[in-house]
Amino acid sequence: MLDRIIGFSIHNRLVIVLLLFVWVGAGIWAFNRLPIDAVPDITNNQVQVITVCPDLAAEEVEQQVSFVLESGLKNIQGVEDIRSISRFGLSVVTLVFDESIDVYWARTRIAEKLSEIREEIPPSAGSPFLAPVSSGLGEIFQYTLETKNPEDTT
Repeated sequence: MLDRIIGFSIHNRLVIVLLLFVWVGAGIWAFNRLPIDAVPDITNNQVQVITVCPDLAAEEVEQQVSFVLESGLKNIQGVEDIRSISRFGLSVVTLVFDESIDVYWARTRIAEKLSEIREEIPPSAGSPFLAPVSSGLGEIFQYTLETKNPEDTT
């Protein structure tokens, strides 16, 4: 069997070369269509709601903002998990959705709920807004501390 394949390849070199070019071309075409990324996004389907409230301590942010947002957003269809971070002057509530849910559909539902929830948050606590559409890999830093006079160390 192997002798017949080798004999056919020797006697029909042009056909073998053409098949080789077709095979290489098909490989290049398939390689260009592969969804390959240098750093694949392995984060889940999530939407963040941010509230900046510069006058509140972390405990007040948790009580007046984060808890109210978590309670109001937990019954949206497709929500798998809700996480929040409450810091001095900042509340970040992250809603994790099922992978089958479209992120723009989820953002629309959250925006609808936020219009209702804003009435429950005190006006001094700030107004919640949706974070831009990005993945967890895009977060580089959250905030910086700067001074007007770098030489002043007091």
